[in-house]
Amino acid sequence: MYDFSALYEATSVQNAVELMQAHPSAVLIAGGSDVLIKMREGKLAGAELISIYKLDELREVTMDPDGALRIGPMTSFSHATNSPMLQKYMPVLGESADTAGGPQLRSIGTLGGTICTGVTSADTASTQVAYDAVLEITSVSGIRKLSIHDFYKGPGKVDLQPGELLTAILIPKESYENCFGYYIKYAMRNAMDIATIGCSVNVVLSPDRKTIRRMRIAYGVAGPVPMRARTAEAALNGMPVGEAAIAAIGEEVLKDVNPRTSWRASAEFRKQIISETARRGLKAAIERAGGVF
Repeated sequence: MYDFSALYEATSVQNAVELMQAHPSAVLIAGGSDVLIKMREGKLAGAELISIYKLDELREVTMDPDGALRIGPMTSFSHATNSPMLQKYMPVLGESADTAGGPQLRSIGTLGGTICTGVTSADTASTQVAYDAVLEITSVSGIRKLSIHDFYKGPGKVDLQPGELLTAILIPKESYENCFGYYIKYAMRNAMDIATIGCSVNVVLSPDRKTIRRMRIAYGVAGPVPMRARTAEAALNGMPVGEAAIAAIGEEVLKDVNPRTSWRASAEFRKQIISETARRGLKAAIERAGGVF
């Protein structure tokens, strides 16, 4: 049995934020893959719950008039993998989602929930960071938008104020247009494991596909929060497609990262993985973009 004192089911986004204001100590539950585990462990004994599970409007993947992809935060990992809109414009997000946990978790875990927990190992988070996602956050006072880079405040900490609800993940058109990405997850085993390192790379090549016009690379577990390797990006932007670029990125990314030692891997081993995933990820992204080595 799960020990909770009350369950309120939101009927709309407006109703959800009103419930959050009326019950400030209540815990929000979406897919439940994180909250239910905490409850089973007794960490949320007696808590009030506000469920947004029935808010189907937060599960849609659509396109805004300005061309931005609008991803509902209730979009499950499996939905992200199978979404026609994401398959067409940003398939790497679905590919990264497909590495999370097992089939059961991917059916209930959500893209919004995984970033709201603030954990650096979230498989889809580094791809959202690499694509400069903008987060739409709603409260009874209105809507504010925040870059995902400013959303993360530290390990397990994000910029969600009391009474605020994440209502959309926006991918600007300039972030995905003519852009090709690749995600690599390194873990101790191939399934049902947390990433030791997650690396998401995307590139925009010149029309002749011989020059890296723009490259972005982001990591999970390379620091306390999902992070871009901006020094490496600056060094690679404008470089010719070739083995020199692949060699360079393996060195440049080490100037940005700050991995830690844990029981899963030492900091030194993580640095080795960071370099190798950067090289492999960049090469794969370039090849997807039509570049030839």
